[in-house]
Amino acid sequence: MKAQIVKKKERLNDISFTANAIINLFFILYSAACIIPVILVVAVSLSSENSIALYGYKLIPNEISFKAYTFIFQMADEIVRAYGVTIFVTVFGTIISTMVIAMYAYPISRKDFRYRNFFSFIVFFTMIYNSGLVPWYICYKQVLHLGDNLFVYILPLVVNTWYVLIMRTFYKLTIPDAIIESSKIDGAGEFRTFIQIVLPLSLPGIATVALFQTLNYWNDWFIALLFIENQKLINLQYLLYRIMATIQFLSSNSEAAARMDPKDLANMPGESARMAMAVIVMGPIIFVYPFFQKYFIKGLTVGAVKG
Repeated sequence: MKAQIVKKKERLNDISFTANAIINLFFILYSAACIIPVILVVAVSLSSENSIALYGYKLIPNEISFKAYTFIFQMADEIVRAYGVTIFVTVFGTIISTMVIAMYAYPISRKDFRYRNFFSFIVFFTMIYNSGLVPWYICYKQVLHLGDNLFVYILPLVVNTWYVLIMRTFYKLTIPDAIIESSKIDGAGEFRTFIQIVLPLSLPGIATVALFQTLNYWNDWFIALLFIENQKLINLQYLLYRIMATIQFLSSNSEAAARMDPKDLANMPGESARMAMAVIVMGPIIFVYPFFQKYFIKGLTVGAVKG
């Protein structure tokens, strides 16, 4: 009888061949839609400007050329230095930001915290209303004196109100009140409970916030535009933005182009340089996702019923 019941359950959970084929086809197409643009960017970055002008963007270049990378890496020293700045800011900014968000979201997720509604309102209010660019700039530049300082990359992005609300919801749904009460009975304080019990159970949510913050710090260029004047403190994204702006200026300004050597102007890439910059920027960040992937999988199975 038990064997028959098990077989009936297996049949109920079986997927028909047609449904299985449709699901697999959908995910194959979806994966291709994610991967093909990346391959296209790499292919265009390895194409010559003449082939791009004649044939457009192609997955297989008609004429392979490394002029775009050669042009960009003429400033290899600046790029390496900018890489160092970006990696430093991304690593330490993500660590500090994730810690602050996790520690802020935890108290306002607790029902026994008297002022949780007040601090939740502060988060919600700042998400909807902000002071604007000018007061924000004056605060960091004139009040905190963070111009030409690596910390100016980190501080403005430390707290993201949306991620605070996400972590608050994650704590509510994932951390049972019984666990916290039992830790109190065992003599653990609030900080010890948070570090030794809450954080290990919250790794999927923390990893999600950390990944988003990593992307925010890695892709930011606007802060460098506003606050950084020291060329040694420019991050990678702003450096590549300046390179691209220079290429566009020279290609669209006839007077500036006339002052250049015709050979240099002819060898200066345009579209391929854009794609080469995209490859340079996205290369390292691609390797970050596998580190967080296992935590995303855990997050998908949180609350699942074992059978």
